Amino acid sequence: MLVVVPMDSTDVQEAKITPVLEAKTWAELRIEEGELVEVLHADAYDAFDAWPEAVVVCSDGEPVMDFINMSMIVLVAHTQKTIDEIVEAFLFRELHDLAY
Repeated sequence: MLVVVPMDSTDVQEAKITPVLEAKTWAELRIEEGELVEVLHADAYDAFDAWPEAVVVCSDGEPVMDFINMSMIVLVAHTQKTIDEIVEAFLFRELHDLAY
């Protein structure tokens, strides 16, 4: 599964999730068979070769209509901040659905 996340840095170890409109880079997380396989970065969420299936945002108030219109799953990481925390929460289904 391909998941995109707006981040404040391309440094995988130090990067934190950020609001969509403040993203300095987008991380594409390739998750296969219960583990993180690859992390790629791009300037925009739609700049990756393959189309992501889901997006993780940091709050319910994010502008997500573009993602919804593209049939992407929108998940919210209320407490998770780093890539490792987001991946772990994703695998254990601890990320929240968007509250409308």
